[in-house]
Amino acid sequence: MPAAAYRGTQQYALVKRAQVTLNELWAQRIPAAQTVFHAMHPGWSDTPGLKAALPRFRSVLGPLLRTPEQGADTIVWLACDLRPARTSGVFWLDRRPRSIHKLPSTRRSDTEQCRTSLWNWCVERSGADPDLAR
Repeated sequence: MPAAAYRGTQQYALVKRAQVTLNELWAQRIPAAQTVFHAMHPGWSDTPGLKAALPRFRSVLGPLLRTPEQGADTIVWLACDLRPARTSGVFWLDRRPRSIHKLPSTRRSDTEQCRTSLWNWCVERSGADPDLAR
């Protein structure tokens, strides 16, 4: 892809969609007694990455943005608290489970065929066992 055609914000959104989907897929394949899987969203945090990628967004929403410490709260909580260890495949925001579908369009595009295609793509490129704990 030519550098001029690259759309970083769009690619970021696609990768985040893959992350939350793979989180659920791993949780379906690996017993929670063995390993638990969680994904989380830090909320909109005022980080150098946000400043570089979305400067206008940052300037408009500046007063509403979280500090990096506030953005890290849920991931630190997940690492330290025992309650999330009783679940697997959950998407978290502000220490609460959330839907991975904020918009109807993401729900419609999250089909079994797309999930299978994503899983197979990852297996092919990683060399993982394709029959992983189904």
